[in-house]
Amino acid sequence: MISLLPKIPGYYLMKTLGFPRLMPMNYTVSLLYTCNSRCSTCNIWKKTARNLTVDEYRKIFHKIGRAPYWITFSGGEPFLRQDIVEVAKVIYRESRPRIINIPSNGLLVKTIVDKTEQIVKACPRSQIIINLSIDGIDEQHDQIRNVPGNYKKVISTFQKLKALPYKNLSVGIHTVISKYNVETFPSIANILMQFHPDSYITEIAEERVELGTMGTDITPSILSYKSAIDYLIHRIKNDRFSGMNKITMAFRIEYYNLVKRILRDKKQVIPCYSGIASAQISPEGDIWACCIKAKPLGNLRQHKYNFRQIWFSPEAELERRSIHQKECWCPLANASYTNMLMDLPTLFRVFYRSFIKWWS
Repeated sequence: MISLLPKIPGYYLMKTLGFPRLMPMNYTVSLLYTCNSRCSTCNIWKKTARNLTVDEYRKIFHKIGRAPYWITFSGGEPFLRQDIVEVAKVIYRESRPRIINIPSNGLLVKTIVDKTEQIVKACPRSQIIINLSIDGIDEQHDQIRNVPGNYKKVISTFQKLKALPYKNLSVGIHTVISKYNVETFPSIANILMQFHPDSYITEIAEERVELGTMGTDITPSILSYKSAIDYLIHRIKNDRFSGMNKITMAFRIEYYNLVKRILRDKKQVIPCYSGIASAQISPEGDIWACCIKAKPLGNLRQHKYNFRQIWFSPEAELERRSIHQKECWCPLANASYTNMLMDLPTLFRVFYRSFIKWWS
């Protein structure tokens, strides 16, 4: 993470002045829309796409080079891609990301464990993070995900992944807080944290173009969300962490407080660096500044897989200006963590909590 600090002034200048022209450090690579869950908070499984191939990813990331620090393989369900190991290998070979994050619903127990082990071995210099989605306990989770037996399978996946003996593998649990579970969230979090995941993270359910949830009533009220997340903040503040986990948990606290302010004020609370420091690649090769609006800046197949050509195009610049002028706002977690890295007051609070206040 320290290696990112010298890049902050450059991204700040690109946002405010338009130069220097820098490539993003945070890439979300949506591998497919196909999913074997039918979540009440997501309709992505209804979409179809002609997915990019392994060779196409090789061409894309060969031209991107070593810019990526953090890559997230999203979906749909990423492990439904039979060639996910090959995709990870070619991107690792071309770009050497420090972190590869893969969220999963945990249904394909043996497939997920086997392919995770292959990815961990193939990418030894990357920290591989598998975040398993659990939105409730037992039947509540199955009802939200609309898959009978989901909870038992994801817990089995978690336990088998935790048993793998690799230092560059972290296994976390991820909960989407929605109107379907916000009232029971404290008990959900309490039980899930007893499994001792390497990280426990939450995200608020949102209306996204990518997920096909625009106009749906899935986001909890600010009062109910505040009550739920304040419990988690209290738990984090009263637990003890070591090493990088102290910094990670300090950022979690900042994010949860940030979401409360965004929902209250309905505006960008800190500057957004989507379209500058973070980007998303759709399954068919469209480049988006973020997945909330999912506005195509250009298609990689139509530009000979040249990410830079699209990233520094007039269309991309117009989108950056719109974001810079705060014409949009959202609490998207992936972008928010990048934004917090670029915000000096946030970094100061993280440093203070991690190295001074937490153990005082």
